[in-house]
Amino acid sequence: MILFIDACVRKASRTRRLAKRLLEHMSGPVETVRLDAIRFPKTDEAFLQKRDACIAAGDFSDPMFDLAKQFARADTVVIAAPHWDLSFPATLKQYVEQINVVGLTFCYGDSAVPIPLCRATALYYVATADGPVRDHAYGYGYVQGLCREFYGIGETTLVYAEGLDLVGADPEAILNRAEAEIDRLFA
Repeated sequence: MILFIDACVRKASRTRRLAKRLLEHMSGPVETVRLDAIRFPKTDEAFLQKRDACIAAGDFSDPMFDLAKQFARADTVVIAAPHWDLSFPATLKQYVEQINVVGLTFCYGDSAVPIPLCRATALYYVATADGPVRDHAYGYGYVQGLCREFYGIGETTLVYAEGLDLVGADPEAILNRAEAEIDRLFA
């Protein structure tokens, strides 16, 4: 199963456009998670106590664990996350807080080293930015570190189109180059 995590909010999202191009090259069922449609729980003390008690009991039947279970069973993950206000969308961070579950997406061994429990072998992070930020693709570095250290997803790929709204830029040409890069990934 391909898990498509959509952190885009605009109908005509350029990031989603690139992610859909990437998904066209993949075969298999796609499950889409629209982060703007999720009402994430408030992470307060009561929530953490309930969550910790369930984890300690090994009881993952509460719906709060559904996103983590879905992430753990995915074969491939595609994240579409535009670069906003010098960062990635806050909903993506909220999503990550929901999927980081000891016993579902990772566990700890005897030496307190994380042991991955996720099935995915590849993750694609698709992003766009109005200005030049490629060297600071903060969301990708964050997700890449989690994949490597906790989820066991060894192959991560960044697909990026930047400078879309700079004076004199040709956004359509920039997006076309990014789409050509996607096509080359799967050639």
